[in-house]
Amino acid sequence: MVETLERTELCTLPLNTSCTSTPVSPKVMLIKTLLYCIALLTVTLNLLVVISICYFRQLHTSTNVFLLSLAVSDLFVGLVLMPTSVATLQSCWFLDKITCALWILLSSILTSSSVGNMVLISVDRYVAICAPLHYSSMITQRRAKICVSLCWICSVIYNFIILKDFLLQTDMLKFCSQECTFIISYISGAVDFILTFFCPVTVIIVLYMRVFVVAVSQARVMRSQIVADKSRTLTVVAKKSEMRAARTLGIILLVFILCLCPYYCPFLAGQDITDDGSSPEVWLFCCNSTLNPLIYAFFYPWFRKAIKLIVSLQILQPGSCEAKIM
Repeated sequence: MVETLERTELCTLPLNTSCTSTPVSPKVMLIKTLLYCIALLTVTLNLLVVISICYFRQLHTSTNVFLLSLAVSDLFVGLVLMPTSVATLQSCWFLDKITCALWILLSSILTSSSVGNMVLISVDRYVAICAPLHYSSMITQRRAKICVSLCWICSVIYNFIILKDFLLQTDMLKFCSQECTFIISYISGAVDFILTFFCPVTVIIVLYMRVFVVAVSQARVMRSQIVADKSRTLTVVAKKSEMRAARTLGIILLVFILCLCPYYCPFLAGQDITDDGSSPEVWLFCCNSTLNPLIYAFFYPWFRKAIKLIVSLQILQPGSCEAKIM
């Protein structure tokens, strides 16, 4: 009852049909400034990832196709979802109902596509570590692009279906026309939980457990071998590189799971899921888009080299796309 009264005071339609927002306190202004900085950092870092993979020819690999798709998803999170969520924090929705519906639809599509990209990344690493001799023939760039395209198409279709009732109803905003809130029923939440969280996370965990077991066994074999000729040395280095990439992507997947879990906690408690873009659970998931490129910077030497070339504007030089990055 108290929450309803507070929302009524916040979003009451006066005679001039404008929305009455509460005054912004210095604390809220500080939080908004911090969140805007996080959004800017998210856009900057993911844009660097997109430019690096698209521009440098040496980075045109099957694995990086999946990383590029994930970076594009994270880029849109920082470019569209984060700033809008900050702007409406403790204030009324400043756009119309249709824009609200499209904003919620876009946020749901980006969430689903991120989950799909994580599954594709785990499958890629599974094949690379567990079937290295068949990797080049099984995971080609063309097949990787097809998988990424299907991932985005399925995300769009899935979210149109699950949000169909919300998109078709005339009174989409629960409390007032200046509020953009989407409440997922328990049944829809159950379907979304199974398809968007439980099944993908189960697949990811199972594949990475298999990858971890194989990587440990390979590391033991490598330590016990004495490499005599140069060609064999190169083979061992390649295997170490694959396992290093698997470890890095494993950290990305672990962070992703930890950031996504709180969003589904209300469902696990038997409650409806409320999505207004300003809850701590939603922001924790959005901050995953900021953490992903930071993990690249810490664990991927090629990303640090690419950043130096981009920031120093060396990419403007002729033939810079052929630079040795890896």
